[in-house]
Amino acid sequence: MWNVLLSFSGLVALIQLLFLPFFPESPPYLLLQKEDKAGCLKAMKQLWGEGNYHTEFDDLMKEKAITKGMKIMNVLEVLRERSVYPQLCTMLLLLLSLQLCGLKIFRTANLQESIIPYVSLGVSISELISIIFCSSIIERLGRRVLLRGGYWIMGSLLAAITVTLSLQDWYFWMPYCSLALIILFTAVFAVGP
Repeated sequence: MWNVLLSFSGLVALIQLLFLPFFPESPPYLLLQKEDKAGCLKAMKQLWGEGNYHTEFDDLMKEKAITKGMKIMNVLEVLRERSVYPQLCTMLLLLLSLQLCGLKIFRTANLQESIIPYVSLGVSISELISIIFCSSIIERLGRRVLLRGGYWIMGSLLAAITVTLSLQDWYFWMPYCSLALIILFTAVFAVGP
């Protein structure tokens, strides 16, 4: 039934495509790339209501002044730019290592092979819930707090996972502790970085 599970992401994408026309354009896109000040204000009003969105608009105007005269690159131009290769390589290695390390850790944690697919599903569900949670708190806390706090917590969780994996032969419940820490790590990754 993995094909059904994998097709679920396609269903979510289809739902997003159906509802996308009902949402306004991104205010930063309208102001910084299209230079549509009125459209930006209209989109902010539609997104935040009659509330105080003028602080965000002022921040966008400052960003526009800073980036004035800078060329906005598309994806292919970014990929051709040699100065961003170290950052791209770092991101690719991080994403690949996150994708490949989960199964190995589950096996190292002495989980039965028959429940590993369900554990992977649980990790994915926790990541989805975390992303939804993040979208509701990002405006209150800010990206910097979420990133900095997320990296600190992730580092601590990785240290704890190392300890639990080292002690799993001593205590019968340690694999479950490792599993809980892995799920928590995934949730913190989804909320922060």
